[in-house]
Amino acid sequence: MSGLVLKLGPHERVLVNGVVIENGDKRSRLSVLTPNANILRLRDAIPPDAANTPVRRVCYMAQLVLSGDAATEEMRMPLLRAIEQLSQVLTDPDSRMQLTIASKAALDGQFYPVLRALRSLLPREERLLAQRPI
Repeated sequence: MSGLVLKLGPHERVLVNGVVIENGDKRSRLSVLTPNANILRLRDAIPPDAANTPVRRVCYMAQLVLSGDAATEEMRMPLLRAIEQLSQVLTDPDSRMQLTIASKAALDGQFYPVLRALRSLLPREERLLAQRPI
């Protein structure tokens, strides 16, 4: 994650390589210079019991790597399979683009972009699940 810039609000928490860091009273900006650092904003984290839809489950898989709870190599293939399964259902061009981004990032071992691409699908999934069959 070379060159990542984190903009943190007051008292916002972020997980960096398994360590929780809390910002102070004022907004701040941090530059992460170490490549392959695992970073997760805790406000974006999905609790295990909230991983209850297909897209949320796949997001949670990527999150496990970022939090240090799963090894990159252990999670890469299951994550790629899960992204492929999502691509069988989410066939619109925008979803396909985000799933392609997520797949490429997973192949490169870059799990923050995986999570970012997958999280962009959450509103679409919510709308689809809210629709009732006639």
